[in-house]
Amino acid sequence: MALIVQKFGGTSVGSIERIEQVAEKVQKFRENGDDIVVVVSAMSGETNRLIGLAKQISEQPVPRELDVMVSTGEQVTIALLAMALIKRGVPAVSYTGNQVRILTDSSFTKARIMQIDDQKLRADLKAGRVVVVAGFQGVDEHGNITTLGRGGSDTTGVALAAALKADECQIYTDVDGVYTTDPRVVPKAQRLDKITFEEMLEMASLGSKVLQIRSVEFAGKYNVPLRVLHSFQEGPGTLITTDEEESMEQPIISGIAFNRDEAKLTIRGVPDNPGVAFKILGPISAANIEVDMIVQNIAHDNTTDFTFTVHRNDYLSAMRVLENTAREIGAREVIGDTDIAKVSIVGVGMRSHAGVASRMFEALAKEGINIQMISTSEIKVSVVIEEKYLELAVRALHTAFELDAPARQGE
Repeated sequence: MALIVQKFGGTSVGSIERIEQVAEKVQKFRENGDDIVVVVSAMSGETNRLIGLAKQISEQPVPRELDVMVSTGEQVTIALLAMALIKRGVPAVSYTGNQVRILTDSSFTKARIMQIDDQKLRADLKAGRVVVVAGFQGVDEHGNITTLGRGGSDTTGVALAAALKADECQIYTDVDGVYTTDPRVVPKAQRLDKITFEEMLEMASLGSKVLQIRSVEFAGKYNVPLRVLHSFQEGPGTLITTDEEESMEQPIISGIAFNRDEAKLTIRGVPDNPGVAFKILGPISAANIEVDMIVQNIAHDNTTDFTFTVHRNDYLSAMRVLENTAREIGAREVIGDTDIAKVSIVGVGMRSHAGVASRMFEALAKEGINIQMISTSEIKVSVVIEEKYLELAVRALHTAFELDAPARQGE
Protein backbone atom coordinates (compact mmCIF):
# COMPACT_ATOMS: atom_id res chain seq x y z
CA MET A 1 0.00 0.00 0.00
CA ALA A 2 1.43 3.36 -1.06
CA LEU A 3 0.70 6.98 -0.21
CA ILE A 4 0.36 8.88 -3.47
CA VAL A 5 -0.23 12.58 -4.11
CA GLN A 6 -1.87 13.18 -7.49
CA LYS A 7 -2.08 16.59 -9.12
CA PHE A 8 -4.50 17.36 -11.98
CA GLY A 9 -4.17 20.59 -13.96
CA GLY A 10 -6.84 22.85 -15.44
CA THR A 11 -7.38 20.95 -18.70
CA SER A 12 -7.70 17.66 -16.75
CA VAL A 13 -10.63 19.13 -14.76
CA GLY A 14 -11.87 21.46 -17.51
CA SER A 15 -15.44 20.09 -17.62
CA ILE A 16 -17.85 17.98 -15.55
CA GLU A 17 -17.13 15.05 -17.86
CA ARG A 18 -13.39 15.34 -17.21
CA ILE A 19 -13.89 15.69 -13.45
CA GLU A 20 -15.90 12.43 -13.60
CA GLN A 21 -12.99 10.80 -15.48
CA VAL A 22 -10.54 11.99 -12.83
CA ALA A 23 -12.82 10.56 -10.13
CA GLU A 24 -12.79 7.18 -11.94
CA LYS A 25 -9.00 7.21 -12.10
CA VAL A 26 -8.70 8.08 -8.39
CA GLN A 27 -11.24 5.35 -7.54
CA LYS A 28 -9.07 2.71 -9.26
CA PHE A 29 -6.02 3.70 -7.19
CA ARG A 30 -8.16 3.66 -4.05
CA GLU A 31 -9.42 0.16 -4.90
CA ASN A 32 -5.77 -0.98 -5.14
CA GLY A 33 -5.46 -0.04 -1.47
CA ASP A 34 -3.42 3.15 -1.97
CA ASP A 35 -3.91 6.23 0.21
CA ILE A 36 -4.62 9.17 -2.11
CA VAL A 37 -4.34 12.94 -1.76
CA VAL A 38 -5.53 14.79 -4.87
CA VAL A 39 -4.48 18.35 -5.69
CA VAL A 40 -6.47 20.15 -8.39
CA SER A 41 -6.24 23.41 -10.31
CA ALA A 42 -9.18 25.59 -11.30
CA MET A 43 -11.09 24.46 -14.41
CA SER A 44 -9.22 25.58 -17.53
CA GLY A 45 -9.85 29.23 -18.37
CA GLU A 46 -11.43 30.00 -14.99
CA THR A 47 -8.45 31.83 -13.44
CA ASN A 48 -8.11 34.00 -16.57
CA ARG A 49 -11.85 34.74 -16.45
CA LEU A 50 -11.58 35.87 -12.83
CA ILE A 51 -8.53 38.04 -13.53
CA GLY A 52 -10.47 39.56 -16.47
CA LEU A 53 -13.32 40.51 -14.10
CA ALA A 54 -10.86 42.15 -11.72
CA LYS A 55 -9.31 44.15 -14.55
CA GLN A 56 -12.73 45.50 -15.50
CA ILE A 57 -12.71 47.16 -12.07
CA SER A 58 -9.05 48.16 -11.99
CA GLU A 59 -6.20 47.81 -14.49
CA GLN A 60 -3.90 46.99 -11.56
CA PRO A 61 -6.02 45.19 -8.95
CA VAL A 62 -4.88 45.25 -5.32
CA PRO A 63 -2.87 41.98 -4.98
CA ARG A 64 -4.52 40.92 -1.69
CA GLU A 65 -8.03 41.20 -3.16
CA LEU A 66 -6.95 39.54 -6.40
CA ASP A 67 -5.78 36.51 -4.40
CA VAL A 68 -9.09 36.38 -2.52
CA MET A 69 -10.89 36.23 -5.85
CA VAL A 70 -8.73 33.92 -8.00
CA SER A 71 -8.47 31.34 -5.20
CA THR A 72 -12.20 30.64 -5.64
CA GLY A 73 -11.51 28.80 -8.93
CA GLU A 74 -9.92 25.85 -7.13
CA GLN A 75 -12.64 25.87 -4.46
CA VAL A 76 -15.20 24.97 -7.14
CA THR A 77 -13.07 22.11 -8.49
CA ILE A 78 -12.28 20.47 -5.14
CA ALA A 79 -15.97 20.38 -4.19
CA LEU A 80 -17.02 18.93 -7.56
CA LEU A 81 -14.34 16.23 -7.47
CA ALA A 82 -15.21 15.30 -3.86
CA MET A 83 -18.88 15.03 -4.91
CA ALA A 84 -17.94 12.82 -7.89
CA LEU A 85 -15.94 10.49 -5.62
CA ILE A 86 -18.66 10.29 -2.95
CA LYS A 87 -21.20 9.45 -5.69
CA ARG A 88 -18.98 6.47 -6.59
CA GLY A 89 -18.96 5.27 -2.98
CA VAL A 90 -15.44 6.59 -2.30
CA PRO A 91 -15.29 8.53 1.00
CA ALA A 92 -13.77 11.93 0.19
CA VAL A 93 -13.37 15.37 1.73
CA SER A 94 -12.28 18.65 0.13
CA TYR A 95 -10.09 21.38 1.68
CA THR A 96 -8.94 24.83 0.62
CA GLY A 97 -5.32 25.78 1.26
CA ASN A 98 -6.50 27.73 4.29
CA GLN A 99 -8.35 24.75 5.76
CA VAL A 100 -5.34 22.43 5.40
CA ARG A 101 -3.23 25.28 6.70
CA ILE A 102 -0.69 25.60 3.94
CA LEU A 103 1.21 28.46 5.55
CA THR A 104 2.91 30.88 3.15
CA ASP A 105 4.68 34.21 3.32
CA SER A 106 2.68 37.37 2.55
CA SER A 107 3.86 37.92 -1.05
CA PHE A 108 0.41 38.13 -2.62
CA THR A 109 0.09 36.59 -6.14
CA LYS A 110 3.52 34.88 -5.78
CA ALA A 111 3.65 33.54 -2.23
CA ARG A 112 6.08 30.84 -1.12
CA ILE A 113 5.12 27.90 1.09
CA MET A 114 6.69 28.06 4.57
CA GLN A 115 5.13 25.01 6.22
CA ILE A 116 2.19 22.61 6.04
CA ASP A 117 0.10 21.29 8.91
CA ASP A 118 -0.46 17.68 7.86
CA GLN A 119 -2.39 16.46 10.94
CA LYS A 120 -5.84 16.90 9.41
CA LEU A 121 -4.77 15.14 6.21
CA ARG A 122 -3.25 12.19 8.09
CA ALA A 123 -6.40 11.80 10.20
CA ASP A 124 -8.59 11.70 7.07
CA LEU A 125 -6.29 9.22 5.31
CA LYS A 126 -6.31 7.01 8.40
CA ALA A 127 -10.13 7.11 8.33
CA GLY A 128 -10.04 5.83 4.73
CA ARG A 129 -10.92 9.10 2.97
CA VAL A 130 -9.49 10.50 -0.24
CA VAL A 131 -8.40 14.06 0.53
CA VAL A 132 -8.95 16.65 -2.23
CA VAL A 133 -6.89 19.82 -1.77
CA ALA A 134 -7.03 23.11 -3.67
CA GLY A 135 -3.76 23.78 -5.46
CA PHE A 136 -2.16 27.19 -6.02
CA GLN A 137 -3.22 28.68 -2.68
CA GLY A 138 -2.39 29.05 0.99
CA VAL A 139 -2.76 31.41 3.93
CA ASP A 140 -0.29 33.78 5.60
CA GLU A 141 0.30 34.18 9.33
CA HIS A 142 -2.33 36.97 9.45
CA GLY A 143 -5.04 34.74 7.95
CA ASN A 144 -4.93 36.35 4.49
CA ILE A 145 -5.56 34.11 1.48
CA THR A 146 -2.48 33.92 -0.76
CA THR A 147 -1.76 32.37 -4.14
CA LEU A 148 1.51 30.80 -5.27
CA GLY A 149 1.84 32.26 -8.76
CA ARG A 150 2.12 30.53 -12.12
CA GLY A 151 2.36 26.74 -11.85
CA GLY A 152 1.43 26.96 -8.18
CA SER A 153 -0.68 23.79 -8.19
CA ASP A 154 2.38 21.70 -9.14
CA THR A 155 4.20 23.25 -6.17
CA THR A 156 1.25 22.49 -3.84
CA GLY A 157 1.29 18.86 -4.95
CA VAL A 158 5.03 18.46 -4.39
CA ALA A 159 4.91 20.32 -1.04
CA LEU A 160 2.10 18.06 0.26
CA ALA A 161 4.02 14.99 -0.92
CA ALA A 162 7.10 16.23 0.96
CA ALA A 163 5.10 16.99 4.14
CA LEU A 164 3.36 13.59 4.08
CA LYS A 165 6.54 11.74 2.98
CA ALA A 166 4.53 10.29 0.11
CA ASP A 167 5.89 7.41 -1.97
CA GLU A 168 5.30 9.38 -5.18
CA CYS A 169 3.90 12.66 -6.46
CA GLN A 170 2.13 12.14 -9.77
CA ILE A 171 1.63 15.18 -12.00
CA TYR A 172 -1.14 14.52 -14.54
CA THR A 173 -1.06 16.71 -17.62
CA ASP A 174 -1.86 16.72 -21.35
CA VAL A 175 1.40 14.96 -22.32
CA ASP A 176 2.36 11.39 -21.46
CA GLY A 177 5.77 12.24 -20.02
CA VAL A 178 8.97 14.20 -20.58
CA TYR A 179 10.37 13.90 -24.10
CA THR A 180 13.89 14.21 -25.49
CA THR A 181 12.58 17.38 -27.14
CA ASP A 182 9.25 18.83 -28.33
CA PRO A 183 7.63 16.14 -30.54
CA ARG A 184 5.97 18.89 -32.60
CA VAL A 185 9.44 19.96 -33.76
CA VAL A 186 11.03 16.50 -33.90
CA PRO A 187 8.45 13.76 -34.64
CA LYS A 188 11.11 11.14 -33.73
CA ALA A 189 11.42 12.51 -30.15
CA GLN A 190 11.20 9.79 -27.50
CA ARG A 191 9.55 9.71 -24.11
CA LEU A 192 12.12 9.33 -21.33
CA ASP A 193 11.42 6.62 -18.75
CA LYS A 194 13.56 8.44 -16.22
CA ILE A 195 15.34 11.78 -15.81
CA THR A 196 17.21 13.34 -12.89
CA PHE A 197 15.99 16.41 -10.97
CA GLU A 198 19.09 18.23 -12.17
CA GLU A 199 18.34 17.51 -15.83
CA MET A 200 14.65 18.37 -15.41
CA LEU A 201 15.55 21.68 -13.75
CA GLU A 202 17.79 22.57 -16.69
CA MET A 203 15.13 21.48 -19.22
CA ALA A 204 12.45 23.52 -17.40
CA SER A 205 14.63 26.63 -17.10
CA LEU A 206 15.71 26.37 -20.74
CA GLY A 207 12.23 26.28 -22.23
CA SER A 208 10.64 22.86 -21.62
CA LYS A 209 7.09 23.63 -20.44
CA VAL A 210 6.13 20.24 -18.93
CA LEU A 211 6.77 21.20 -15.28
CA GLN A 212 7.20 24.49 -13.46
CA ILE A 213 10.72 25.15 -12.19
CA ARG A 214 9.62 25.81 -8.60
CA SER A 215 7.95 22.42 -8.26
CA VAL A 216 11.05 20.62 -9.57
CA GLU A 217 13.29 22.60 -7.18
CA PHE A 218 10.99 21.69 -4.29
CA ALA A 219 10.92 18.01 -5.25
CA GLY A 220 14.70 17.90 -5.57
CA LYS A 221 15.22 19.64 -2.22
CA TYR A 222 12.96 17.20 -0.35
CA ASN A 223 13.75 14.18 -2.55
CA VAL A 224 10.13 13.61 -3.62
CA PRO A 225 9.91 11.14 -6.55
CA LEU A 226 7.93 12.94 -9.27
CA ARG A 227 6.15 11.20 -12.12
CA VAL A 228 4.69 13.00 -15.16
CA LEU A 229 1.67 11.15 -16.61
CA HIS A 230 -1.07 11.74 -19.17
CA SER A 231 -4.42 12.53 -17.54
CA PHE A 232 -6.50 10.23 -19.76
CA GLN A 233 -4.08 7.79 -21.42
CA GLU A 234 -2.56 4.80 -19.67
CA GLY A 235 1.22 4.57 -19.56
CA PRO A 236 4.24 4.66 -17.23
CA GLY A 237 5.02 8.34 -17.84
CA THR A 238 8.43 9.74 -16.84
CA LEU A 239 9.93 9.38 -13.36
CA ILE A 240 12.02 12.31 -12.10
CA THR A 241 14.42 11.18 -9.42
CA THR A 242 17.82 11.75 -7.78
CA ASP A 243 19.08 8.38 -9.05
CA GLU A 244 21.78 8.93 -11.68
CA GLU A 245 23.03 5.37 -12.03
CA GLU A 246 20.78 4.32 -14.90
CA SER A 247 21.15 7.71 -16.58
CA MET A 248 24.90 7.15 -16.84
CA GLU A 249 24.33 4.10 -19.02
CA GLN A 250 21.87 5.92 -21.24
CA PRO A 251 22.78 8.47 -23.93
CA ILE A 252 25.17 11.25 -22.89
CA ILE A 253 22.42 13.76 -23.67
CA SER A 254 18.95 13.29 -22.16
CA GLY A 255 17.22 16.08 -24.02
CA ILE A 256 17.30 19.19 -26.14
CA ALA A 257 15.55 22.31 -24.88
CA PHE A 258 14.94 25.50 -26.82
CA ASN A 259 13.55 28.95 -26.22
CA ARG A 260 12.28 31.43 -28.78
CA ASP A 261 11.66 34.20 -26.22
CA GLU A 262 15.19 35.60 -26.37
CA ALA A 263 16.61 38.97 -27.40
CA LYS A 264 20.23 40.09 -27.65
CA LEU A 265 21.74 43.49 -26.86
CA THR A 266 25.28 44.69 -27.57
CA ILE A 267 27.01 47.82 -26.30
CA ARG A 268 30.05 48.57 -28.49
CA GLY A 269 33.20 50.56 -27.91
CA VAL A 270 33.04 50.59 -24.13
CA PRO A 271 36.20 51.96 -22.42
CA ASP A 272 37.85 48.83 -20.96
CA ASN A 273 38.18 49.84 -17.31
CA PRO A 274 37.73 47.81 -14.09
CA GLY A 275 34.06 47.59 -13.08
CA VAL A 276 32.73 48.07 -16.60
CA ALA A 277 30.53 44.95 -16.40
CA PHE A 278 28.81 46.28 -13.28
CA LYS A 279 28.33 49.70 -14.89
CA ILE A 280 26.49 47.98 -17.75
CA LEU A 281 24.54 45.29 -15.90
CA GLY A 282 23.89 47.17 -12.62
CA PRO A 283 21.22 49.46 -14.14
CA ILE A 284 19.71 46.45 -16.02
CA SER A 285 19.37 44.57 -12.73
CA ALA A 286 17.97 47.67 -11.00
CA ALA A 287 15.24 47.74 -13.67
CA ASN A 288 14.31 44.19 -12.58
CA ILE A 289 15.41 42.69 -15.91
CA GLU A 290 16.97 39.22 -15.81
CA VAL A 291 20.09 38.66 -17.89
CA ASP A 292 20.79 35.19 -19.28
CA MET A 293 23.94 34.74 -21.39
CA ILE A 294 26.89 37.19 -21.41
CA VAL A 295 29.87 37.57 -23.78
CA GLN A 296 32.63 40.20 -23.55
CA ASN A 297 35.20 40.80 -26.31
CA ILE A 298 38.27 43.01 -25.84
CA ALA A 299 39.37 44.99 -28.92
CA HIS A 300 42.96 46.06 -29.70
CA ASP A 301 42.15 49.75 -29.02
CA ASN A 302 41.43 49.14 -25.30
CA THR A 303 37.68 49.13 -25.76
CA THR A 304 35.31 46.23 -25.25
CA ASP A 305 32.11 44.99 -26.86
CA PHE A 306 29.66 43.61 -24.27
CA THR A 307 26.76 41.38 -25.37
CA PHE A 308 24.00 39.82 -23.26
CA THR A 309 20.57 38.24 -23.72
CA VAL A 310 17.25 39.00 -21.98
CA HIS A 311 13.67 37.79 -22.30
CA ARG A 312 12.09 39.24 -25.43
CA ASN A 313 9.39 40.96 -23.35
CA ASP A 314 12.15 42.96 -21.61
CA TYR A 315 13.95 43.94 -24.81
CA LEU A 316 12.61 47.51 -25.20
CA SER A 317 13.07 48.32 -21.51
CA ALA A 318 16.61 46.92 -21.57
CA MET A 319 17.42 48.89 -24.73
CA ARG A 320 16.32 52.17 -23.09
CA VAL A 321 18.43 51.47 -19.99
CA LEU A 322 21.45 50.48 -22.11
CA GLU A 323 21.23 53.61 -24.28
CA ASN A 324 21.35 55.77 -21.13
CA THR A 325 24.34 53.77 -19.85
CA ALA A 326 26.14 54.15 -23.21
CA ARG A 327 25.85 57.95 -22.98
CA GLU A 328 27.10 57.97 -19.39
CA ILE A 329 30.18 55.78 -19.96
CA GLY A 330 31.08 57.06 -23.43
CA ALA A 331 30.36 53.87 -25.42
CA ARG A 332 30.24 54.03 -29.21
CA GLU A 333 26.81 52.48 -29.94
CA VAL A 334 24.07 50.11 -28.81
CA ILE A 335 22.57 47.50 -31.14
CA GLY A 336 19.96 44.81 -30.59
CA ASP A 337 18.47 41.72 -32.19
CA THR A 338 15.15 40.02 -31.43
CA ASP A 339 15.44 37.37 -34.18
CA ILE A 340 17.44 34.93 -32.08
CA ALA A 341 16.73 31.69 -30.23
CA LYS A 342 18.55 29.58 -27.66
CA VAL A 343 19.14 25.85 -28.13
CA SER A 344 20.55 23.71 -25.30
CA ILE A 345 21.69 20.13 -24.89
CA VAL A 346 21.21 18.70 -21.39
CA GLY A 347 22.49 15.51 -19.75
CA VAL A 348 24.24 14.29 -16.60
CA GLY A 349 26.22 11.96 -18.89
CA MET A 350 28.24 15.00 -20.00
CA ARG A 351 30.15 14.81 -16.71
CA SER A 352 31.84 11.58 -17.77
CA HIS A 353 32.18 12.19 -21.52
CA ALA A 354 34.59 14.57 -23.27
CA GLY A 355 33.97 16.28 -26.60
CA VAL A 356 30.22 16.85 -26.17
CA ALA A 357 30.40 20.57 -27.03
CA SER A 358 32.55 20.00 -30.13
CA ARG A 359 30.09 17.34 -31.32
CA MET A 360 27.29 19.89 -30.91
CA PHE A 361 29.22 22.57 -32.82
CA GLU A 362 30.07 20.11 -35.61
CA ALA A 363 26.40 19.14 -36.05
CA LEU A 364 25.39 22.82 -36.35
CA ALA A 365 28.28 23.62 -38.72
CA LYS A 366 27.19 20.81 -41.07
CA GLU A 367 23.83 22.56 -41.41
CA GLY A 368 25.49 25.94 -42.00
CA ILE A 369 24.15 27.35 -38.71
CA ASN A 370 26.28 30.13 -37.20
CA ILE A 371 26.70 30.23 -33.40
CA GLN A 372 26.47 33.73 -31.94
CA MET A 373 26.95 33.00 -28.23
CA ILE A 374 27.90 29.97 -26.11
CA SER A 375 27.22 29.18 -22.45
CA THR A 376 28.18 25.97 -20.62
CA SER A 377 27.64 24.33 -17.24
CA GLU A 378 28.45 20.89 -15.88
CA ILE A 379 25.41 19.26 -17.52
CA LYS A 380 24.42 21.62 -20.34
CA VAL A 381 25.69 23.54 -23.37
CA SER A 382 23.56 26.41 -24.71
CA VAL A 383 24.03 28.34 -27.94
CA VAL A 384 22.33 31.41 -29.39
CA ILE A 385 21.53 31.20 -33.11
CA GLU A 386 19.30 32.94 -35.63
CA GLU A 387 15.68 32.10 -34.87
CA LYS A 388 14.95 30.98 -38.44
CA TYR A 389 17.36 28.05 -37.95
CA LEU A 390 15.88 26.92 -34.62
CA GLU A 391 13.91 23.86 -35.76
CA LEU A 392 16.67 22.75 -38.14
CA ALA A 393 19.18 23.00 -35.28
CA VAL A 394 17.02 20.99 -32.87
CA ARG A 395 16.46 18.22 -35.46
CA ALA A 396 20.17 18.10 -36.36
CA LEU A 397 21.25 17.85 -32.71
CA HIS A 398 18.57 15.26 -31.92
CA THR A 399 19.99 13.06 -34.68
CA ALA A 400 23.66 13.81 -33.88
CA PHE A 401 23.23 12.68 -30.27
CA GLU A 402 21.32 9.54 -31.31
CA LEU A 403 18.07 10.53 -29.63
CA ASP A 404 15.80 9.73 -32.61
CA ALA A 405 13.31 6.93 -32.01
CA PRO A 406 14.18 3.84 -34.08
CA ALA A 407 12.09 3.50 -37.23
CA ARG A 408 9.31 0.94 -36.97
CA GLN A 409 9.20 -1.94 -39.44
CA GLY A 410 7.69 -0.96 -42.75
CA GLU A 411 8.70 2.72 -42.36
